[in-house]
Amino acid sequence: MQSRTAACCCGQLRVEVQGEPVAVGLCHCFACQRRTGSVFAALAAFRPPYKVFGRASEYVRTGDQGARFRFRFCPVCGTNLFHTEEGCEDRGIAVAVGAFADPDFPPPTDSVYDCRRHSWVQLPPGPTTYEKDPD
Repeated sequence: MQSRTAACCCGQLRVEVQGEPVAVGLCHCFACQRRTGSVFAALAAFRPPYKVFGRASEYVRTGDQGARFRFRFCPVCGTNLFHTEEGCEDRGIAVAVGAFADPDFPPPTDSVYDCRRHSWVQLPPGPTTYEKDPD
C-alpha cells in the first residue's frame, strides 16, 4: 500500500497516511478562509492508520452543525497541517493537500460552502458542489 507524507513548512511536524484518499475536497466557508489565509481550503481525507511525527499545537473549532474539529498546526512555523473531528477519530484524518507538495495529487471530488466561494474562483471540472456542508 502506498504511503504519503505531508509536512509543515519547516519539516518539524509531519503526518504519514496510507493508500489513496477517501475524498479530496474544497471548503469555501469563512472559517477555512481565515484558517488558511486563502480563499478556500483543499483537504484530503484518509482512513486510519496514520502516524504523526513532531509536536503539534491544537485549536478546536465548532462547525456550523455543531461538530467539533481539532486542528493541528506546527508550533514552530504555524502551518495548519491536519484535523480530526472529535468523537470520530476512528473515521480518519483530513490533511491539507498542499502539504503533500505533490502536483500529481488527485483532484477534488467535492466543493462545500459554494455559497461563500469568491466569484472569481473557478472550479476544475468534476467536483460535486454543495451550497453548504452536506453532512
